[in-house]
Amino acid sequence: MKAILLFLTASFLLNAQTVVHGHRGARTSMPENTIPAFEFAIQQGVDVLEMDMAVTKDNVIVLSHDSALDKKICTGPEGMTNVIRELTLAQVKQWDCGSKVNSDFPKQKATPGTRVPTLNEAFSATKNAPVEYNIETKINPKKPELAPSPEEFVRLFLEVVKKHQLESRVILQSFDPRTLVAMSKINPKIRLSVLKPTGPLDAFSNWVEACKEAGNAKIISPHFRTITKGRVEEAHQAGLQVVAWTANEPDQWEKLVEQKVDAIITDDPEGLIAWMKQKNLRKK
Repeated sequence: MKAILLFLTASFLLNAQTVVHGHRGARTSMPENTIPAFEFAIQQGVDVLEMDMAVTKDNVIVLSHDSALDKKICTGPEGMTNVIRELTLAQVKQWDCGSKVNSDFPKQKATPGTRVPTLNEAFSATKNAPVEYNIETKINPKKPELAPSPEEFVRLFLEVVKKHQLESRVILQSFDPRTLVAMSKINPKIRLSVLKPTGPLDAFSNWVEACKEAGNAKIISPHFRTITKGRVEEAHQAGLQVVAWTANEPDQWEKLVEQKVDAIITDDPEGLIAWMKQKNLRKK
């Protein structure tokens, strides 16, 4: 009986391992939302690649955190707009998003000549690795000109996902629940994650209701500072997973593990995985 209990305990701990999401790949170390960042995160043993989607003028999904290419980290032709929805894919590809080191991440390594990848290119480069994908729709109901409609956005996304047969390995996340509702209607098997902003009001928001209103999403993704152990317990009782964003320091990771979150999104997957191994919280 003692041996059986030990086996069950070990099995539970293994299954309960906190999952690591590499935010924008691994932007502490490499230019964000680029193939080099995703490949670096995979090399460190990340479980999930987190990335962001925008849509070009000719309806191609590219990976960018913002609806406009960030001139702090990207360089493009003089006089060309940086608004992705106003650019064709060919024009987006003229931007170099690897030569500049993000001043917020001084350890980041420049990769000159790195271009903005399409979602298709990112899948092609990484799908043979043992990773899943947590992918955000960059869409704002107050600025509809910067993205296609929620329905068109998820249709374009699902088209690429199906091409690579990755339906079981993707999570669609958004601050705008309209895309999650749209996805729930056209393919209810795709996992959905509700992103919650930081701010005083979010400390009192109802995570369970937010998920119900967003296509019955099964994942809630709040800013790590708004998380409490009680809120995590309530979410778990409702059958939800809690994915915290974006924690980059050991004291933050330790608190989140104590609160029993299911996953941590971090800019520094290398550091988080090393910390977890040091704490015997991770086997690989």
